[in-house]
Amino acid sequence: MAARLAAWRTSERALASGLIAGFGPGMLVIADRGFYSWQLWQAAAASGADLLWRVQDGPSLPVVRAFPDGSYESFLLDPKVRGRRATQRHRGSANIEEPSGIPVRVIEYEVTNREGKGEIFCLITTIIDPGDATAAELAAAYQERWEFESSLDEIKTHQRGRGGVLRSKSPEMIRQEIWALLLTHYAIRHLMCEAADQAGKDPDRLSFMRSLRVIRRQVTDQAALSPLPAGKCPGRDFRRNP
Repeated sequence: MAARLAAWRTSERALASGLIAGFGPGMLVIADRGFYSWQLWQAAAASGADLLWRVQDGPSLPVVRAFPDGSYESFLLDPKVRGRRATQRHRGSANIEEPSGIPVRVIEYEVTNREGKGEIFCLITTIIDPGDATAAELAAAYQERWEFESSLDEIKTHQRGRGGVLRSKSPEMIRQEIWALLLTHYAIRHLMCEAADQAGKDPDRLSFMRSLRVIRRQVTDQAALSPLPAGKCPGRDFRRNP
């Protein structure tokens, strides 16, 4: 749906804030536990998209109302409010602020990791009503997030090749090369999805590498050089005049 690029010193959470403009109603945005912050969640929820994020052990999630499917309603507290309440308790104040915040629904479940040990997953979502999506359905939806990791492998290892670095030698051209890789991957996956729909199959059952080889065989007239910046391209056929 969208992507953001920056220098390697920029954190993923900082980059994620630039993606919120692409969120909207009808979308389910899934994120792992490295992305949660109160500010980012608040901004993403305001977009109208449904959110399903894994959180670390840090946020305090009190039980407001338990649901039959094992999930429960809770709320996210602004860190500034939490700090004031802690100060009030420390001073013994009788006028401690009543807890309030952004309402969320919490889904907790245990999975067995690669070491054979149990690991607790804690998800929060803007979908409060279990009638819209049960805890089991949301847990299954979060599991699909791992397909993104497979996509990264497809882009970096199979599509680009095993080279350790990008070919471009300037920041502008590096950005262009990365966007080219992302757009090409999107186009390949889009064609795979169309083929799977026509055959009545799950797109996950199709081989990315086989699809990539088929497409490469069909593209017989590939560009021999990088395109010039926008607005500087002369009116001629570069394929005939390299």
